[in-house]
Amino acid sequence: MPLVAGIDSSTQSCKVVIRDAATGRLIRQGRASHPPGTEVHPEHWWAALQEAVTAAGGLDDVVAVSVGGQQHGMVCLDSTGDIVRPALLWNDTRSGDDARELILEAGEGDHERGARYWAETTGTVPVASLTATKLGWLARAEAHNARRVAAVCLPHDWLSWRLAGHGPGSGPASLNELRTDRSDASGTGYFSAARGTYLPEVLERTLGHVPVLPAVAAPLDVAGKTRGGALIGPGAGDNAAAALGVRAGVGDVVVSLGTSGTVFAVSAAPSADSTGLVASFADATGNYLPLACTLNATRVFDVTAQLLGTDLPGLGTLALTAERGAGGLTLIPYFEGERTPNLPDASGSLHGMTLANYTSANLARAAIEGVLCSLADGLAALEAQGVGSERIILVGGGAQSPAVQQVAAEIFARPITVPSPGEYVADGAARQAAAVLAGEFPNWTLDATHIAAPDGGDADRPGEVLARYRQRTKEAHPSLR
Repeated sequence: MPLVAGIDSSTQSCKVVIRDAATGRLIRQGRASHPPGTEVHPEHWWAALQEAVTAAGGLDDVVAVSVGGQQHGMVCLDSTGDIVRPALLWNDTRSGDDARELILEAGEGDHERGARYWAETTGTVPVASLTATKLGWLARAEAHNARRVAAVCLPHDWLSWRLAGHGPGSGPASLNELRTDRSDASGTGYFSAARGTYLPEVLERTLGHVPVLPAVAAPLDVAGKTRGGALIGPGAGDNAAAALGVRAGVGDVVVSLGTSGTVFAVSAAPSADSTGLVASFADATGNYLPLACTLNATRVFDVTAQLLGTDLPGLGTLALTAERGAGGLTLIPYFEGERTPNLPDASGSLHGMTLANYTSANLARAAIEGVLCSLADGLAALEAQGVGSERIILVGGGAQSPAVQQVAAEIFARPITVPSPGEYVADGAARQAAAVLAGEFPNWTLDATHIAAPDGGDADRPGEVLARYRQRTKEAHPSLR
């Protein structure tokens, strides 16, 4: 019974799962926390990984391991392998001006033209989260540190490198042992997902020179070996690893209901959205992972539940006592501005109130319908790029609510699969490790609930609730007309 390990090094914590390579059965697991903040020294990730591995019973009996990690984080190494400065994470926004400058520079002062260039060249329009913009900030704000940078990698790349026995003081030759995968490389802003190549001109433009970059391993390549002899897989960005963990394939769309909302699909072809709503990443299998993000998801449920004097399960129970459409109430859930559509200064609003429909049950239902309609707009942005959507895989903390599941089937008018709660990113990394070992991805069983599309639903035409939501949104935000 060979065992494989999957690691999820996220913003908040490190999780390790150890599974049977043949069946996917969970054998043991461990977890450790990361420090908070948008700027973190990578050694904290390494310490947390050691703690999580110990909690999971160690890796001595593991034959392959792979790392899934938070995307975009800027890890800079000097010529000896030492960390130049603490890593800037995806959620650090100090490089916002650098992102705008990159767009304008590419378009010779024309923002629309510049956005089109970046979308067609890299698949993503620069924003503060991308590594390339962070390198631009480094060169501008800390030129002395920028000059010291001999290699740039991402959080999962650095952890895989450490697992292979490299680290501070390893020397210049060790930098050539850095490895990444196409899914994580595609989130840097200096890699073309469509061509599968780095773009050195972007690094010259941002950092001022071209450092050593991790070699991009193919989906089933061995990226190295641990000191104990276990194979190290290529790893993946967190969304790509999660797609592996929930067994998403071409035609599947993963809708994640967390603090924010994420909608991403597995697609056979790359996309290029110059509006910036859809980022065209690569996935961990050789396909592509177009992605749209919303800013408002389960926190809208939380504040509505608090307002109604209940909790999340109570909110769902209350919502199910109301009829579909919440009696005409429509909640536009832009409580913290919005990214899809791009309305950073927007606020939430409630429409269609009457003396008859202004009830606790209708408000609860309107909150759930509003968030899912917002995510349906994310799906529409993907479909506008030619992405197919035959099935919805619903994940995240809000996905386990029966009310959310029922409303999702109604709003999306497609079959819904809801995997049992789990560590999807770590599970996906473990599945990749098993694939590296066997030469193909294993067909592990996914424990999930399946919900059929409602009778009379038409995935190509919005239902009454979604159509009304979109009309109310246009009325509230004239720029969308």
